[in-house]
Amino acid sequence: MNKLKLYTLMGVVFVMITGTLSHFVYEWSGKSFILGFFFPVNESTWEHMKLCFFPMLLYFLFMSRKMKADYPCAVSSMLVGILLGTCLIPVIFYTYSGILGKNYMALDIATFVLSVLLGFFTFYRLSLSCKAEEYLFLLKLAVIAFAICFVLFTYLTPKVGIFMEPSASALHILN
Repeated sequence: MNKLKLYTLMGVVFVMITGTLSHFVYEWSGKSFILGFFFPVNESTWEHMKLCFFPMLLYFLFMSRKMKADYPCAVSSMLVGILLGTCLIPVIFYTYSGILGKNYMALDIATFVLSVLLGFFTFYRLSLSCKAEEYLFLLKLAVIAFAICFVLFTYLTPKVGIFMEPSASALHILN
């Protein structure tokens, strides 16, 4: 197995485990204000995007130095993977729940797993092709913007569906 495949597989495992555990950290911490910036504080789709974003960011920050020598396009590829994996969570969730009329926990879990897998698959492919390298600056800005939004919107939550818990957003739409 080559290094890139190994790093990709290790990343998938790391993000699956840490993302799953992240779902409970805020509650386990006694609802720590600071930890709320990085871990879901409620069941909204927006907060669940943190389950992918921060574990992937942490893994890629740790691994980027190891990978840069062998894979010069790894950083831009990592950033695309983070953004894609994170953004797929609401896309998949709202698509399936819109079709089925409600959400199911098993499909929510599958949404997380699929988002992580596609984020890492994209990272792997782009690391080999370097197609994202010319967008490195914009990708860095986008990831920074997402991080700022996660922190900002944790406690200054807009009254928009993605920030509401699924049952609350459905009631809001009906009213």
